[in-house]
Amino acid sequence: MTTTSRSVLVTGGNRGIGLATARALQAQGHQVAVTSRSGEVDGFLTVKCDVTSVDDIDAAFSLVEEAQGPVEVLVSNAGITDDQLLLRMSEESFTTVLDTNLTASYRLAKRASKTMLRGRFGRLLFVSSVVGLSGSAGQASYAASKAGLVGFSRSLARELGTRGITSNVVAPGFIETDMTAELAEARREAIVASIPAGRMAKPEEVAAVLAFLASDDAGYVNGAVIPVDGGLGMGH
Repeated sequence: MTTTSRSVLVTGGNRGIGLATARALQAQGHQVAVTSRSGEVDGFLTVKCDVTSVDDIDAAFSLVEEAQGPVEVLVSNAGITDDQLLLRMSEESFTTVLDTNLTASYRLAKRASKTMLRGRFGRLLFVSSVVGLSGSAGQASYAASKAGLVGFSRSLARELGTRGITSNVVAPGFIETDMTAELAEARREAIVASIPAGRMAKPEEVAAVLAFLASDDAGYVNGAVIPVDGGLGMGH
């Protein structure tokens, strides 16, 4: 893989897919900063950031720019769930999930693109979900937020592509993370049985795809949605 050292920011980089991605990109020689709301992340420039706050995002970018230069690779990974059946889901719950998972990506991409446009280079990477492509009962808000990233990213690909900026989505399936660790054993077994690969993925397997999309070799990959789901969604 051909890689020029870049200034990278990974949101939600304190655990799971975010931390695995930060480590993979650092191993490739990039300067990597992560956002975290729960303390320092060993080995990385860590900035506190609430992605629902424009002021927090601007402050985080300013700190990263001062320490390692303008952000050239953005991995928008921070996200939440608040699963409920539709008739039990409050409007506040629905809008909070969309604000954190979708609108925050707009805030981050808007701030990042300012310097990417000046530098005529950028990698905008959004972490969606197989649920955003296939839907899931009880996850209407989460699925809507993750599906929205597809249209958002593809619009940016068309808008910014002539300036050396690519915008792509990775759609993980079921990953061995803190979130899936909370599932009941019977539910985990049912999920694994539905995956052609017969297992959940490790965060590092998603990170490897994100690392490729950040590399020089991925310069002609733009507007893509890449599933990392063991065949669960069959590309959808």
